[in-house]
Amino acid sequence: MRRAAVDGAMGDKAHCIHLVDECNRDITFPIADRAAVLSISNSPASGNPCTARDFTAILVPLEGEMHLRIFAVATAAWLLLVPAHAQQSHWASADDKTSKYIIDMERKWAEGVCVDNGVVTSLLADDFQGTSTKGAHFTKADELKDEKGARTAHDCGLDEAKVHFFGDSVAVVYGREHALGKDKSQPSAKVCQVWTDTWLKRDGTWQIIASHDNRVECR
Repeated sequence: MRRAAVDGAMGDKAHCIHLVDECNRDITFPIADRAAVLSISNSPASGNPCTARDFTAILVPLEGEMHLRIFAVATAAWLLLVPAHAQQSHWASADDKTSKYIIDMERKWAEGVCVDNGVVTSLLADDFQGTSTKGAHFTKADELKDEKGARTAHDCGLDEAKVHFFGDSVAVVYGREHALGKDKSQPSAKVCQVWTDTWLKRDGTWQIIASHDNRVECR
């Protein structure tokens, strides 16, 4: 064999081997059909002067080179993508404007246990899904109803809130809040809870799409 090339064009000849034998005849076949071609090439009727060893000596290096190139490209793409995602996930800095807005809205929601401040309408997305401290599911409609209901709690407030961004449109907030008299059976008892809120930016607006609350001992 004097020439060998890999055809990478798409179509019927995708991933083919072009060979030229001693008789100056072009031979084209898919790599996957190597065994069949070797069998034909070595049959007495074919008249092909080439041997199986000749084919293997050319085909094996070519296939190996293709696999190495594919692996190298895939590895390079992976190395480029991983740092990008890693950089997008980060804790909010103290001066981050979006974080300040999110924490301020979380504070209003905590204070809303005591007073009707109308924060629910803009705070929660229409498709919001929440889980209460008792494991019950609640929606934005449920929160709007509770917002207009009678209140027994007082001295409500946000104790802590930490914002972690995942890209430019998702944030998870870990917080703690308290209230006195929230439990009707114990009007003077202090009730504390921790929660995890998931925020999503859609159409330029940040809103909570999911929340999970859990009752804890007060510090």
